Amino acid sequence: MKATRLYTGPDGESHFQDIDIPLKPASPGELQSELIKTTGIIFRETTGSFNQDFHNAPRRQYVITLAGQAEIQTGDGTKRRFGPGDIMLAEDITGHGHITRGIGNKPRISIFVTLE
Repeated sequence: MKATRLYTGPDGESHFQDIDIPLKPASPGELQSELIKTTGIIFRETTGSFNQDFHNAPRRQYVITLAGQAEIQTGDGTKRRFGPGDIMLAEDITGHGHITRGIGNKPRISIFVTLE
């Protein structure tokens, strides 16, 4: 399963990395990842006009977009859009951080799964 990692590099800037979440056969017709220990879940809705200037992720967390879209801009200037079904592992808890912008006129609904 594909995901995008958002992390702080040695330069103190945030960067993207494409990662795979390994899946293994669990039963006929089913693939599953290993259990990932979590500490909680946050449900979030933001407007299409939402704009959050440079900030760090408050903790390591998976961000899964259910509806709407957002654009994330890293400290190195790279931009990526995240829409329904996209998974991001936010780990840029130090450094310059990233910018989050809403896209379009629909709300973005997302789930934050906080990690240990």
